[in-house]
Amino acid sequence: MDSNVLIAGFGGQGVLFIGQLLANACMKEGLNVTWSPAYGAEMRGGTVNCTVCMSDDEVACSYVDKPENVIALNGPSFERFESKIKPGGIMIVNSSLVKSAPSRKDITYKFVPMTDIAHNSGNERMANIVSLGAFIKAFPVVSKESIAEIMKQKLTGAKSIMLEGNIKALDTGFSSVN
Repeated sequence: MDSNVLIAGFGGQGVLFIGQLLANACMKEGLNVTWSPAYGAEMRGGTVNCTVCMSDDEVACSYVDKPENVIALNGPSFERFESKIKPGGIMIVNSSLVKSAPSRKDITYKFVPMTDIAHNSGNERMANIVSLGAFIKAFPVVSKESIAEIMKQKLTGAKSIMLEGNIKALDTGFSSVN
């Protein structure tokens, strides 16, 4: 196995956090992995993305010009990265925020109303976790259980009150993809 995913959205959507969760779950399951963030000078509201490269072998380079998979949490990310996905790739799209129609026939789209799902679950800020659940269902590189275990390790102390909601959001995102 040798693959990658580019995760993109606005600052404050938790793009980097889910990239770290995925990267750590890959390591937990014995894969070699790199996680590379990229963001503007802005904090909340600016553009941000990260790339997770995962492989059974060593990861030689973390730079990805044409990602195999993309998670687009907002419209600008959809528009920016849709054309760059390798043929045969998967694009997980937050249909709550992306209203553009797909333009390619050579990739698989999974439109999930992530923000709406998260809002209905009680916390709109968990749309990122919904997207991660959808991604690992569409591209089963790691198990939900590994992601949940990493969340338990990361959400400690004052953040532990968010654990139950995040696990629910992961499950809901996973269930939203067929």
